[in-house]
Amino acid sequence: MYKKILVPLDGSELAEVSLPYAEEFSAEFGSEIILLYLSRTENNPYYNVRKIYMEKTVKATEDEVKKLSKKTDADAIKVSSAMLTGNVAEEIVKYADQEDVSLILMATHGQSGMKQWAMGSIATKVMSATKRPVILIRSRDAKPAIRNIGGIRKIVIPLDGSSESEQVIPHIAQLAATLKAEVVLFQAISLAYPTYTADAFAYVTYSDNQTDAMKASALDYLAKTGATLKEKGVKTSYEVRFGSAADEIINFSDEINADLVAMTTHGRSGLGRWLFGSTAARILKGGNSNLLIVRIQS
Repeated sequence: MYKKILVPLDGSELAEVSLPYAEEFSAEFGSEIILLYLSRTENNPYYNVRKIYMEKTVKATEDEVKKLSKKTDADAIKVSSAMLTGNVAEEIVKYADQEDVSLILMATHGQSGMKQWAMGSIATKVMSATKRPVILIRSRDAKPAIRNIGGIRKIVIPLDGSSESEQVIPHIAQLAATLKAEVVLFQAISLAYPTYTADAFAYVTYSDNQTDAMKASALDYLAKTGATLKEKGVKTSYEVRFGSAADEIINFSDEINADLVAMTTHGRSGLGRWLFGSTAARILKGGNSNLLIVRIQS
């Protein structure tokens, strides 16, 4: 599934929280791992120190993959490194294309916390610019290592009824089946609809009968859409909430302690649907779960 995983690093513990996830994926899928060290400036006086850091990190990652892997050819799994300077987000995207990676796996924060790889800055730029799947690992306090929290075992997939939003499902079907993760298909429905008159614009709240019918229809849609997951043997459930898409996704994911929210960017079908680019950005900024973003294929 993931033949080659790119893990951007900056030498900080905050950025390193992505490593255990890469190690588990490599152990499960036989993925090659590329550790990419990024610096904003050339002629870094600490270049040799960073080079030694990368060599040690490569060795530690190799050892952990071998320890986790159940494959007899675990020794053949490759872990390598590269060091680049320049605009961090641009270099990540360019290098991912150059190496044709299957996944970019990176932390939401890096060196100096909010001052460097700030949530809503580097992570959002990479998420928006790359055509590669991206997993963003929360790293506010440098503690969410996979060996401590048990890995990705509960995944929320938000859907808006569009075929674009459903494009993440085949990706998650394989990931969840391999990791033996549970999946919840989720839909948020607005509590009101816009109405226009000659003099004004307003929102009208749905009646109880209308919301009951909408919830039943949404649950039926989620059940039909989840058939692919069940065929793969993935434990699948469904949840419908009323309210703002981003807020409800964040609240529900927190309620069930989801390890991952998986969604596409820019899923839309009319003004009443979610704009997934902005929704993903709001979840990245305000949520607590890790975030997988898959770019829509036209």
